[in-house]
Amino acid sequence: MKNIVGLVVCGGESSRMGMDKSLIVYHEKPQRYHVYDMLQTICSEVYISCNKKQSPTIKVDYNKIEDFPLYENIGPMAALLSAFKEFPEKDFILIACDYPFIKIEDIKLLIDEINLDQLVACYHNTETNMSEPLLAYYSRDCFQLLLNSFNEKDYSLKNFLKKHNAKQINPISVNRLKSIDTPEAYNEALSQFIDIKKQSI
Repeated sequence: MKNIVGLVVCGGESSRMGMDKSLIVYHEKPQRYHVYDMLQTICSEVYISCNKKQSPTIKVDYNKIEDFPLYENIGPMAALLSAFKEFPEKDFILIACDYPFIKIEDIKLLIDEINLDQLVACYHNTETNMSEPLLAYYSRDCFQLLLNSFNEKDYSLKNFLKKHNAKQINPISVNRLKSIDTPEAYNEALSQFIDIKKQSI
């Protein structure tokens, strides 16, 4: 398996959801730990990216990277810049905590599709025709380019993917790329998981 570091992104404010999305339980444990445990079976190292408020709540047996003060409150780019500041010679795969339908086979496919000389790659949502910057790979060569974007006050990872011609990877199932960001979407997702469990009994 490629020598890639897994980063679980959960440092957002979750303002639309009204609660910390990383603590929602879809799979018998908080989502931030569920994604971490999946990544741990694939990646050389795994870290939870968190903000200052979340940091004390991360269990001690899970590695974490707290948002560097300079990068606070700029969205998901803060997670990536903070990770590169800590480990500038590492390559990262980012998986956000608000994709509860993602399975380990999806992460494996993403990694398998990466060439080690590639700058950046991401899942492509074939339904919305959008790139998924938080289901993506960022090589170490992205660090300076991300700093350039930061200095230009362009904090959008979607813009970054587009600007640098990220490799687009089609998913096994587009439904697994569904991001759950609102209470309504959460209730709908929860119902789906309940139905799935009933069918497996």
